Amino acid sequence: MEVDAQRGARPKRAGYLVVLSVGALGVVYGDIGTSPLYALREAFLSSGSIRVDRDSVLGILSLMLWSLILVVTVKYLLVVMRADNEGEGGVLALTALVLGGKHKAKVTAVLVAVGLFGTALLYGDGMITPAISVLAAVEGLQIAVPAVGPYVVLIAAAILIALFMIQRRGTASIGAVFGPIMIIWFLVLAILGIGQIIAVPEVLAAMNPVLGIQLFTESPRAAFLALGGIFLVVTGSEALYADMGHFGKRPIRLAWLTVVLPALIINYFGQGALLIADPEAIDNPFFRLPPQWAILPLVALSTMATIIASQALISGAYSLTMQAVQLGYLPRLRIDHTSPREFGQIYVPAVNWILMVATVGLVVAFGSTSNLAAAYGVAVTTTMVITTILLYVLMRERWGWSRLVAAGLTSLFLVVDLSFFGANILKVPDGGWFPLLIGVVVFTMMITWKRGRAALASRLKRAELPIERFIHSIVEHPQARVPGTAVYMFPESGATPTALLTNLQYNEVLHETVVLVAVHVVRRARVPQVERATVHPLGEGFYQIDLKYGFMEGPDVPFALGNIVSTEFGFDPTDATYVLGRETIVPGQGSGLARWREHLFAGMHRNSASAAQFFSLPADRVLEIGVHVKI
Repeated sequence: MEVDAQRGARPKRAGYLVVLSVGALGVVYGDIGTSPLYALREAFLSSGSIRVDRDSVLGILSLMLWSLILVVTVKYLLVVMRADNEGEGGVLALTALVLGGKHKAKVTAVLVAVGLFGTALLYGDGMITPAISVLAAVEGLQIAVPAVGPYVVLIAAAILIALFMIQRRGTASIGAVFGPIMIIWFLVLAILGIGQIIAVPEVLAAMNPVLGIQLFTESPRAAFLALGGIFLVVTGSEALYADMGHFGKRPIRLAWLTVVLPALIINYFGQGALLIADPEAIDNPFFRLPPQWAILPLVALSTMATIIASQALISGAYSLTMQAVQLGYLPRLRIDHTSPREFGQIYVPAVNWILMVATVGLVVAFGSTSNLAAAYGVAVTTTMVITTILLYVLMRERWGWSRLVAAGLTSLFLVVDLSFFGANILKVPDGGWFPLLIGVVVFTMMITWKRGRAALASRLKRAELPIERFIHSIVEHPQARVPGTAVYMFPESGATPTALLTNLQYNEVLHETVVLVAVHVVRRARVPQVERATVHPLGEGFYQIDLKYGFMEGPDVPFALGNIVSTEFGFDPTDATYVLGRETIVPGQGSGLARWREHLFAGMHRNSASAAQFFSLPADRVLEIGVHVKI
């Protein structure tokens, strides 16, 4: 369907392209589309000393306009979105693409670390974005009903709690109205701005990039600090790339160029025109745009728009977690699929409750969007710098671009990225430490889990018995065989599962058919069904089956086994016993991990979700055999 939409000019295909573009408005552009609520105000507040006058307003508007063009349009829409991994985007997908090249071990380790840290930082962004967006919308109530002021934080917290509470029901029902609501939102943004532009047409001079440069020449320090607020106009850029797999490149680009960008520019310029006419409106220029009677309806619409923006970030955190689990950077977590038709609609309870506590805590602790803006931007700018670095590697190794072209384009992006990064890093003492702390914690957990799994695999490998030798011993020393099929889940193809050896040792029987299943996650987003399974008959009723899944897919082992078409192998998922090994990690010495990492890994392993649930195994047909492993 998506391919048709991207290729064709037929009416049916064009209609589907419009449908996808409307959907992208709700999911992709919620964050960047709600930035007008606070971005212009925070640009002035961040500067600390820039006066609200004609020249400064035009200078800041110019910087906002060209930031939208260079960062969103040129960098992300035209260049970064070329880096798709089987149609999927995001920092993890980009890292997987980069690792597909031939690198030395040290270079690979650095690239992995850089990509993982960028991924980890997005969790901090996922906590702050819902907090600042919803709080900014609710703050509009203070203009219409000043008596509500003391209760703004409580109202915002209640909205966020309700949003997280309904996540378990899935996003299908509310997702259907995301696009239409956001169409109304962007239309209102344009209407609010165009009246002010007509009243003060001189604001259009801000399209001249020279005015932004002049702001730096006249007040370099204040202009640099203002970048910390100006950056808020491009937050959500990473979502364009991360959500590429849901809609495709063309619908996202079409929605941006025809709806989002024009509406944002008109609204920002409208706010600027208002400030030129009335500098006192800087307290909340967005909610000063409409007449008094329209403020309450606008607050309601703004709240819905920010809920949609928050939903997009929450859903993104779920998808990011699933990718990290599939690629082996986080332990197994409970992942519920909330739609029988749309695979991408998932719910991760652990992530949901952590995000809820953190988001509500941020609203209560910071109390206002201005205070939260001090914490916002550090994580996102760091991730954008990381994306640019990884993109350079991809330009050279995958796309075959010359060093001159790749370095020139990367340098242009880095000048902008590092300028925003430098302005935002100054926010660390005022709250910017929070997303960095979250990023460091998540990054540490990812690295610890990956290294711990490697140490565990190394320890288990020492006691491994090749399956051919095991089968040979069965032939020489026949064991009692019972009717039925036993499926042993074991990650190493060609090795005898520890659970099989333990089961034979204590029960002294084998099933007539023994199926050894190894699940492999590849560096592709998805694996076609025809490539899913590879069957290796081993003789004596033994089969080795390798199942391949992409990092965006959740493994359903019974379904995959039941769909194998083979003359040598037939399988009934309802008539099998699934045998799992459950390792209990005992921290020891000689693993190569620091002592604290051993204990952290043991704790993560102990609290990981059941393998039966993760592999979609029928709970009433699962047998777990425990074994203590000292690492």
